[in-house]
Amino acid sequence: MNPRVVVIGSANTDLVIRVSRLPHPGETVTGGRFEIVAGGKGANQAVAAARAGARVTFVGNIGCDPFGDAALKRLRREKINTRYVARSPATSSGAALIMVGQRGENLIAVAPGSNEELFPRHIDAALPAIRAARCLVAQLEIPLKTVRRAIRLANRLNVPALLNPAPAQRLPLELLQQTTWLTPNESELATLTGLPTRNKSEVATAARELRTCGVANILVTCGARGVCWCSGAVTRWFPAPKVRAVDTVGAGDCFSGAFAAAVAEGKSLEYAIRFAVAAASISVTRPGAQSSMPTRREILRARNR
Repeated sequence: MNPRVVVIGSANTDLVIRVSRLPHPGETVTGGRFEIVAGGKGANQAVAAARAGARVTFVGNIGCDPFGDAALKRLRREKINTRYVARSPATSSGAALIMVGQRGENLIAVAPGSNEELFPRHIDAALPAIRAARCLVAQLEIPLKTVRRAIRLANRLNVPALLNPAPAQRLPLELLQQTTWLTPNESELATLTGLPTRNKSEVATAARELRTCGVANILVTCGARGVCWCSGAVTRWFPAPKVRAVDTVGAGDCFSGAFAAAVAEGKSLEYAIRFAVAAASISVTRPGAQSSMPTRREILRARNR
């Protein structure tokens, strides 16, 4: 069916050095392995939705530099519509400098760059795509005023809106109430509510707190523990299959993108959650973020096991 999904968000390039140990201030550690990895939560979710079967339009702001050119090329390779991607001539594309130690510990510095120049006017320019969409997806690596404009416009056009509230921050209640689906992980849920989320019982309690504030559907992604869905009087857990995880980066983005593709196709919420859980469980068995996103065929095969 190729349902239409519009993803509004960030595109970054991650520069990763894997070292035997992290350096102290003023120290140089040599012998590391260098990787350039496609990232940015918006681009990750766009790729996840596209591979899961949706016809995706990406709305973002990318610099006029080699990183930006490469990011655009990657999105187009996934058959993602980039007509509404703005280019900032004077601001570099978003980038992250990441050092990863032998035990998985890391040091990360992020330069948002052109992502900070995605403004409400860019959302208005994408009105034709949003009007035709079956689902709009947004995250928080772009200005909050832009996210608010996107979800407000989706509401006005009766387009269901999914908000992935990451990176974690407190959000206006009005914005949360305008979302159709909210997809935090445990730590993001704790930030939103101020409540502990150390175990399944606490996660469910915090999700119900958001529900009483008027949030329609809360889908809390909890890694190997699965997903907690809270809607109305219903709080239900969906288990995650047992897999050998090698890299969990991008798993939450995979869930949000795959879920958006399924609900845009008209599938039930229960089906969409199971579909997205299967997708995320595949992604963690592979290195990288965008490179780990599974295809629709792989997701369906995993669901039928």
